[in-house]
Amino acid sequence: MKAAPGLAPGARGRGVPTWREWFLGLRSIPPFLRLVWETHRGYAGATVALRLLRAGVPIATLWVAKLIIDTVVAARTGQPNLSQLWLLVGLELIIVAIGEALDKASTAVEGLFGDLCSNHISEKLIRHAATLDLRHFEDPAFYDRLERAQRQTTGRIGLLPQLLSMGQDLLTLASLAAAVFVYSPWLLALLLAAVLPGFLGETHFSSLEYSLLYRRTPERRLLDYLRSLSAGDKTAKEVQMFGLGEWLLGRYRMLAHRFYEENKRLALRKGVAATGLSLLGTLGYYAAYAIILWRGFYGIISIGTLTFLAAAFARSRALTERILFTAGNIYEQGLYIRDLFDFFEMQPTIVSLPGARAVPVPIRRGLDFEDIGFRYPGSDTWALRHVDLHIGCGEKIALVGANAAGKTTLTKLLARLYDPTEGRILLDGVDLREYDLESLRRAIGVIFQDFVHYDLRFDENIGVGQITEAQQYLDGLAALSSNGADDFSSDDAIAAAAAQSQAAELVRHLPFGYRQMLGRRFAGGIELSGGEWQKIALARAYIRSAQMMILDEPTAALDARAEYETFNRFAELVSGQMVLLISHRFSIVRMADRIVVLEQGGIVEEGTHAQLLARNGLYAELFRLQAEGYR
Repeated sequence: MKAAPGLAPGARGRGVPTWREWFLGLRSIPPFLRLVWETHRGYAGATVALRLLRAGVPIATLWVAKLIIDTVVAARTGQPNLSQLWLLVGLELIIVAIGEALDKASTAVEGLFGDLCSNHISEKLIRHAATLDLRHFEDPAFYDRLERAQRQTTGRIGLLPQLLSMGQDLLTLASLAAAVFVYSPWLLALLLAAVLPGFLGETHFSSLEYSLLYRRTPERRLLDYLRSLSAGDKTAKEVQMFGLGEWLLGRYRMLAHRFYEENKRLALRKGVAATGLSLLGTLGYYAAYAIILWRGFYGIISIGTLTFLAAAFARSRALTERILFTAGNIYEQGLYIRDLFDFFEMQPTIVSLPGARAVPVPIRRGLDFEDIGFRYPGSDTWALRHVDLHIGCGEKIALVGANAAGKTTLTKLLARLYDPTEGRILLDGVDLREYDLESLRRAIGVIFQDFVHYDLRFDENIGVGQITEAQQYLDGLAALSSNGADDFSSDDAIAAAAAQSQAAELVRHLPFGYRQMLGRRFAGGIELSGGEWQKIALARAYIRSAQMMILDEPTAALDARAEYETFNRFAELVSGQMVLLISHRFSIVRMADRIVVLEQGGIVEEGTHAQLLARNGLYAELFRLQAEGYR
């Protein structure tokens, strides 16, 4: 069976992983360290330096304590040296004080560095997600990967201090182990025997826990979705009207209980195993402790050496145990971090070719769809097939047809949100794929049927339509306090686009004008009607000053008067531009220069409104059906 993406072989919980599988689980550690290093080299260097200095404090403290005890014992046997004693006590105090200072400084630096790393990884994830294809966002498996990746931006940043702590502990252990080895190599053997079983058990259960979480990613997303349905502003009306609260709660409770039962069974197994392995380790520790006491009792070693060895062995045991368990945790964290890098390895297929040309300004010959066929990824059904269509410069084309006829798909291909499965689209005689992608999308103004309601300020909602030009203004706006300004005016381009779409009429009634927060997500926000949101979306299209306009049901939420006024104004504003209009309202489409009728992914008719009515085909049938509803 093929391993799931991002899952190291053997990580599905088949048992204790082999050494090969264990090292495969650590493959993500080097790229993670590179990611950490590129975040901030100054903080990274300071963090490592502080850990190195802290690593030497324990052995120095124990050795000075040994000398103090030996000095006291010598004084009781007739060799007093008080000045040496106080000198050693002062030295120990200085070492302890330095250790405390290093510890506090290290904690502060690592806390700040951890925040920077988390922010850097989040920014990298956001930037990478913005480059991916639309097909990724229409694939449920992608959301499982995205969910796992997003959880690693904050949930797994603890890997950094674990790696640093393990490095520090290894250095400390090396110094203590060297001292213990000088007196008795067997003590080191007993030390490993005391902690190795616990390490293997921890690694085994880490694999099982990861396997459980990996398998449950889709259900975990469903839990989050059920929570959002139950307490979301967009769903609150239907939840209350349809009485869905208890039903949603029941679904949530059933799924959450299933998670709990699986976690409980695993936790009980882990607890029983950990107890047995811990007892085994305790026996190994006391066997070594007995050897140290025996040597001290018979005078083979001094009292100071006995104290030093006992403390060094106890500290070494704790360090070895911590190192091995940390290694197990790092192995587990490596599996999770692998999910993050798996996400980064996803690459878009719709990209600009090397040396891609810019879209000509102005466009002279128009667009040509040549024998276009398209199937959505994972589907065997053709959304479009054998589509041939020419759109001349300045021509306004209306697309008409039933739902799923292929109208919106055609506009997605024009904007290169997808590439055709068959055929090609030419712009001024050149394949769209030969144009720079950013240049192509800048040339297109679009309002989708399911346009986004941004819970941002009024002018931010419009400015995002032409972010390259509006960014400086919007960044300055972000520096203001929420709804904070003097006159609540806006950038000239934003204000002009609002006036063109009639959204400017709304500003007069908003307390903070263009600075008004929209939506209910944040304090002071105001919710707009569907028609008001649609005017803002139209302004978002107008601000682009594009050569081509795609309007997918652009007035669906407007009342009859607003729709009439909008389209009269629209006809003036888009003069000279190519327009692709999708609408089910025949009062609008009849204003187009040419109407294209689609059915089951193919063009069945095209012509003017009068020509299509005279042909008495599908368009005439649809027109009569709609007209009948108004009688």
